[in-house]
Amino acid sequence: MKQPTPKLGPKQWRELADAAWDCREHAYVIGSTAVGAAALSSEGKIFAGCNVEHPFRSHDVHAEINAITSMIADGGKRLLAIVIVAERKRFTPCGACMDWIFQFGGPSCIVGYQSKMGGTIRKFRARDLMPYYPL
Repeated sequence: MKQPTPKLGPKQWRELADAAWDCREHAYVIGSTAVGAAALSSEGKIFAGCNVEHPFRSHDVHAEINAITSMIADGGKRLLAIVIVAERKRFTPCGACMDWIFQFGGPSCIVGYQSKMGGTIRKFRARDLMPYYPL
């Protein structure tokens, strides 16, 4: 079943990015990159998350997963869009985070990235970031 691509206006994108930057301030970083994310549920709620790193790097929690699991914990069922923020160029979610995005948002979920507060939000459909994802 093909899902329609969600249509979000500039105000919604700004609200998502602002929530992600605000949450990024709470990131617990051992490495060098603080990341924030904000997920928009099909119910219209925004859930923010940040990366929480651990000395045993396999235990790290990525910002995207933090936001998505907060959505699920609140009873959200479907991810419409997610914005990831970090002060880096050319940044997209890792493969593990894309697994979560596909699980709860599907191939039409919009994935946005912003590298500086107030900057342009680059937007992709999940299927464009991982065109051969096995659905």
